[in-house]
Amino acid sequence: MRPPGGGGGGPAGELRDAGLQPERTRLAWRRTTLASSVVLVLALRQTLRGSGAAPELVGAAVIALSWLAFLGVAHRRIRALAAGRPTALAPRAALAAAVCTVALAVCAMVVIV
Repeated sequence: MRPPGGGGGGPAGELRDAGLQPERTRLAWRRTTLASSVVLVLALRQTLRGSGAAPELVGAAVIALSWLAFLGVAHRRIRALAAGRPTALAPRAALAAAVCTVALAVCAMVVIV
C-alpha cells in the first residue's frame, strides 16, 4: 500500500523529499577538501624547512598533484549536489577520490619521516 501523495521508493518519476542529506554530503566534501589542503600546506612547509632531499621534494610534488586531482573530483561533486538531486557518484570518481586520499597520506608520511 502506497502512502498518500505518491511518496516513497517508487519509480524515478515520483517526487522525493531529499531533506538535508545533499547538504550534509556537500559539507562533508568541503571538510575533506579542507583537510587535504591542510595536509598539502604542512607538507610544503616541511619540505621548505627540511633538507630539500629528493624524497621530500617528490613527496611534496605528489601531494600537490593528488590535492589538485582530489580538488577536481570534489568540485564536480559539490557542484552536482548544489544543482539539485545528483546522480550517484561514478565508480571512477570514487576511485579517484580514494586514490588521492591514500596518496596524500602516504606522501605525507614520506615527507615527515
